[in-house]
Amino acid sequence: MKPLSYAAVVLLCLVAVALTGCGKPAPPEATTAQQPLVEGQTGSAEPKAKALKIAMIAKSSTNPVFLSARTGAEAAAKELSAKHGCEITIDWRTPPTEDGTVQAQRIAQAVNEGANCVLISCSDAAKVTGAIDDAVSRGVPVMTFDSDAPGSKRFAFYGVDDIKTGAMVMDELAPLIGQKGKVAILAGNQNAPNLQKRVQGAKEAAKKYPGIEIVGTFYHVETPQDAAAEVTRVMNAYPGIRGWAMIGGWPLFTKSLLTTLDPKKVTVVSVDALPAELPYVEKGIAPVLLAQPTYNWGYVSVQKIVDKLLLNLEVPVVNEMELIRVTKDNLGEWARQLKDWGFEDVPEEYLK
Repeated sequence: MKPLSYAAVVLLCLVAVALTGCGKPAPPEATTAQQPLVEGQTGSAEPKAKALKIAMIAKSSTNPVFLSARTGAEAAAKELSAKHGCEITIDWRTPPTEDGTVQAQRIAQAVNEGANCVLISCSDAAKVTGAIDDAVSRGVPVMTFDSDAPGSKRFAFYGVDDIKTGAMVMDELAPLIGQKGKVAILAGNQNAPNLQKRVQGAKEAAKKYPGIEIVGTFYHVETPQDAAAEVTRVMNAYPGIRGWAMIGGWPLFTKSLLTTLDPKKVTVVSVDALPAELPYVEKGIAPVLLAQPTYNWGYVSVQKIVDKLLLNLEVPVVNEMELIRVTKDNLGEWARQLKDWGFEDVPEEYLK
């Protein structure tokens, strides 16, 4: 038998190496299937990501409803950090007063400075949509709450149905004033898309009551002082106003209207029911408040973000918040709920 040539020996060695490699699993880096950032659904609680930074941009850092949303977001971040072993932080980037241009700038800054997600209540959808879309194109998902930018590339929205909310305000007010008389609508920021829809809903509902006359829709800077001043101005300009349909509770965060509004002559129905507003219910000036559980703007939104980014779960595009009707009958129950959510300014007399 002739000895094998050198070339044949080399060929046989290569074949042997190839055969011994057959049947071995591909190395981890060769796996192409997409995995959730946290593998809790497969039995492992160890996250792929060790940190998640959420830039939160509300409308105004001086508005109590957004401060409560921040409290809810931070509570959810703390709970979910412990649950999933991933450090979740809230990067509060809300401007002191409403300004869509500043919000757009802060979206860009957050992306540049390493945010993993942006959570925003839009002061002006037209001014922030471009910044939202740019963030998404750079790999940073965006979610909206309270006030949406539906034409943007945001992945989800959480908040009330605004047209329904405006209609509910008017439908609550109408029977309280005998379905007749002059009514004013207080509407906050004229450019806010959520408030525009609430005004639309209130006006459409008013058509059901022939005896009600809408004297006007009145806008203002969204601070308690500016809102209360606008109410006073309108009351002087339109004598005989019997009802206020407030699609946001801005002026009720001050005590000034407790003495200037006579519950025997004028009735208020308003959205929101935070601690400072509760005396208006007790005094009868605002017999009905339609409470947005504003704490949940932050708490639920952070849950949705974690579901999407860490757990790789499907999140509905629109997530509706339900309003809570607050009257004298459930004032104490609602006050205790606010206390449980961490509000420290709930009047003690309502907690008993």
